[in-house]
Amino acid sequence: MEAEVTKLLLSRNKSISPGHSFHETNYELKSYSSGLKWVFLDYSSLWRAGLSWSIFFLLNIGVPIVSHFVFSCSNCDPSHKRPYDSLVQLPLSLFGAISFISLSSFARTYGLRRFLFLDKLSEESEKVREGYKQQLHNSMKLLSAFVLPCFLADSVYKIWWFSSGGTQIPYVCDTYLSKTIVCILLMCSWLYRISICFLVCVLFKLTCSLQILRLEDFAQVFERESDVASIMIEHLRIRRNLRVISHRFRLFILSTLILVTISQFVSLLVTTKPSSTINISTAGELALCSITLVTGLFICLRSAAKITHKAQAITSLAAKWHACATIEFDELDDETATIASLGAGYSVTSGWDTDNEEGDGDDVLDNTNMVLTFANTISYQKRQALVTYFEHNKAGITVYGFMLDRTWLHTIVAIQLSLTLWTLNKTIGIS
Repeated sequence: MEAEVTKLLLSRNKSISPGHSFHETNYELKSYSSGLKWVFLDYSSLWRAGLSWSIFFLLNIGVPIVSHFVFSCSNCDPSHKRPYDSLVQLPLSLFGAISFISLSSFARTYGLRRFLFLDKLSEESEKVREGYKQQLHNSMKLLSAFVLPCFLADSVYKIWWFSSGGTQIPYVCDTYLSKTIVCILLMCSWLYRISICFLVCVLFKLTCSLQILRLEDFAQVFERESDVASIMIEHLRIRRNLRVISHRFRLFILSTLILVTISQFVSLLVTTKPSSTINISTAGELALCSITLVTGLFICLRSAAKITHKAQAITSLAAKWHACATIEFDELDDETATIASLGAGYSVTSGWDTDNEEGDGDDVLDNTNMVLTFANTISYQKRQALVTYFEHNKAGITVYGFMLDRTWLHTIVAIQLSLTLWTLNKTIGIS
């Protein structure tokens, strides 16, 4: 599979020297393949698939259960007690199970090449291919940036807990050997679970990034001579890709949202009781678990809202294109004509006193630039029909029919905030 992906990218990369392209692309794909092997996700043969599931049951279910019941340490001193261990192990294992099942389904149904849309990459422009290759490279850095800090922080906690617990902590035969083996198993379990959780989230962000690159490339059709049919065909292709992504990830996103909401609600309810003991030794692992869950959900929701916003910005761009094409430039006065003649690439406000400040978030899809194109070769009725089509066929990431745009993101935040305030009002009296 890796050889096929390498061959595909190399065959379409003509502007870079063969040696440079081979080493750079091969390095990126090997890094990504290593990321999948890191979580023991391999369905190339029956025994490897069995190994993947065996490692999953051991590190995601077996080790956390044994850790919870054997090392609860209810008779330990206050700094070594683990009163919130169930709030750590259960949500993290559930998140890991959701992620692993999703990854298994993706790998078994689509394969790496098709899942990452690499089989359709040859149809895209050179700019999209180069951008996607860069996104593929950055995704591994992003995964490491999320996984390593959480793993190191939890490793420090576990090493301290086992090394300073003395004989309070249960052991078998030799105390040092027993504690070392258990500590390593618990660290491997933590690393495994957060790795597969963040991997699915980063995969979702990666696939959304490809569609953003396609949308930005699609926006160029309004700056060159194009016909309405070709514009609609390209937009329908992008809508289909977004619908495919939504179908693949909708259950994962919904399950993650429900899991994070319930786990954080229960954690807040338990930790804010008057009898609760909150310090870094008793609740530090709970804080790390909460950060992991919330960060994973944030990655998914932000990526979905971003691609939906970009997709819906096409409507504004098409309306601006239609308006600019309708204007009769030769009948305007000199002052207005000066602004209109700026054309594509110049801001309407270029003569205003803006202190050389750029608009926040201006890009190809959403900016304040005039669009001076060959659109006057297309009839007014066709342009109006195209704008109407965009207005009534909005694209984006959906979850069972609900569009994950910024409005829904604000709604989710409002619900979470209301639930938090209600919980605090019931526990510590904040109203």
